[in-house]
Amino acid sequence: MTQEAVIKEEPVELFTSQEPKHIESKKQTTIEELVESFRSTADDIGQISELSSEEKILIAQFFSSLFKLMHPLAPSIAVNPLALPAEVGDAVQAHIDPTGHLVLQFEDGHLELKDLSEEKNRDLMTAVIGDIVPKFKSLTSMQKSKLENRIRLLSSVTKEIQKSAEALSAAISAGQ
Repeated sequence: MTQEAVIKEEPVELFTSQEPKHIESKKQTTIEELVESFRSTADDIGQISELSSEEKILIAQFFSSLFKLMHPLAPSIAVNPLALPAEVGDAVQAHIDPTGHLVLQFEDGHLELKDLSEEKNRDLMTAVIGDIVPKFKSLTSMQKSKLENRIRLLSSVTKEIQKSAEALSAAISAGQ
């Protein structure tokens, strides 16, 4: 008794359907998108480098001008502690000097000095600039007022001194 096994052969289906081609196409698109994304990232990095260089130049120019402007007007300018970012902490007083240093005084009495030209302090710098720039109008107005008052005083006194000097000179000349 022999048994014969009947093996039914079914045709083997090769990957000839559309689905694998679609998957391969999807992979190709994804690779192209990744490459394009890296190219775009490289462009952004180049622009970041250029912008950083420009920022450094502008910051140097800003602090040079700040020194020239502040030096004759005020030894420091008060900065509203509420204008400072939360990362600074609970400063109760803040002042900027003409060299771009921010002095912070805290509730416990300790002081901190921040160089606003340093890269790590750029966000703090922009907050301080936003607070102090409007104060320059007040400083320049006060300086102008001081000069006008001195000129008025000197003008009046000078006229009287000139009259007295002329009278004295005339009296001396007449007495000779």
